[in-house]
Amino acid sequence: MKEYSQLTLPQRYEISALKKAGHTQQRIAQIVGVHPATISRELRRNRSSSGYHPRAAHEQMQQRHRHKRRAYKWTAGWRRQVESKLRLQWSPEQISGWLLRHHGFSLSHERMYQHLRADRAGGGSLYAHLRHRSGSRRSPSSTAYKGDLPNRISIDDRPPIVEEKTRIGDWEGDLMMGGQGGGALATLVDRKSRWTRLQRVHTKQAEEVADTLIEGLKDHREKVHTLTVDNGTEFAQHEKVAKALKADLYFAHPYCAWERGLNENTNGLLRQYFAKGTNCKIISDAKIRQVEKRLNQRPRKALGFRTPQE
Repeated sequence: MKEYSQLTLPQRYEISALKKAGHTQQRIAQIVGVHPATISRELRRNRSSSGYHPRAAHEQMQQRHRHKRRAYKWTAGWRRQVESKLRLQWSPEQISGWLLRHHGFSLSHERMYQHLRADRAGGGSLYAHLRHRSGSRRSPSSTAYKGDLPNRISIDDRPPIVEEKTRIGDWEGDLMMGGQGGGALATLVDRKSRWTRLQRVHTKQAEEVADTLIEGLKDHREKVHTLTVDNGTEFAQHEKVAKALKADLYFAHPYCAWERGLNENTNGLLRQYFAKGTNCKIISDAKIRQVEKRLNQRPRKALGFRTPQE
């Protein structure tokens, strides 16, 4: 039996009860199933002036564990780990969260940025993998509302559970336009898991867009409860989509992109790979699947630094 064991909260309650019942430390260790030194150490380190309290003892242990987290050196091995994730376009914050979650390695964002600056000063190109965000925002007038769509169902009628993001299967959809005459990419993202699907669209004709949305989600048909889109006429065949996927399709309010904020954010991430003006018609299927895979295997802060795939 190990001389020192990490005790659980139920074990601490058991120790407290046995101690109050007058059992010796040796007997408590036998009943709890740990080494006697573990009991001795627990009662010595985690008792207060008023006695041993299991909940307080457990919290004291967790607090010590947080402060005692192993300090790793910035070695060549860790540097290679960080650089490999940067080349996958992970942000320093995502890398930091991933390292802590999977390796217990606490590395600040600033340390990574210092490495990036040093690499760039030495002629390196790691900085080119960072995601650069434009400071400008699209004004409401840049996207014209295209009038009412037959039988459209407003986001106002969407069930409250969609807003809660407590289930997989509530999707947001949009078209990320290519250059003039360059088609588009249909982007579909699940609100809870952030799982993303990308499909090429050659034209904005409603029939083709409907078929593309159906194709993009057909493998997830059992995990499609709702789909929320904007008011473009390209979604005029929404009833066809809803019927094929056996899902409810809702329309956001005009000029309210934040009602599909996750989808808008996803489109922003995609611009790192497909700049404005890109001819989407000539992007290879392999490239589209590669980018889709990158997003789905990238840890997200909102997911506790898990990936959508996880």
